[in-house]
Amino acid sequence: MAKTACKIIGIVLLLLGLVGFFSHNLLGLHLTTIHNIIHLVTGALALYLGFTGTTKATHLFCQIFGVVYLLVGLLGFISPATVESVLQVQTTTESANLMLDNIVHLLLGAVFLVLGFLREPHATPSESNVR
Repeated sequence: MAKTACKIIGIVLLLLGLVGFFSHNLLGLHLTTIHNIIHLVTGALALYLGFTGTTKATHLFCQIFGVVYLLVGLLGFISPATVESVLQVQTTTESANLMLDNIVHLLLGAVFLVLGFLREPHATPSESNVR
């Protein structure tokens, strides 16, 4: 399950990273150059592990990136200026404009964490093979 989800999330993040270079305010998200690069790197890693990684490595990736994305989402609510600085968001309005970005990061982090801690179902031998 984690490998399949990494393939899907990887494709979405790669597309978001590429489109973000041309549309900096896609669907209300603030897609700066560094933000797009982060999406491209995360997407590439997710795709790589989804296609070639071991189940253990894929789960570890999901756990680590789940924590990272959750922390970024939380930090965006606690200290929006810090996230704006890291993502190089140029704004003349209040920091509340990162609300959607923060929610997306929290959701992505939660999805990654769930995938990281879910265990793959084990195949059980069929009754015809057991004698």
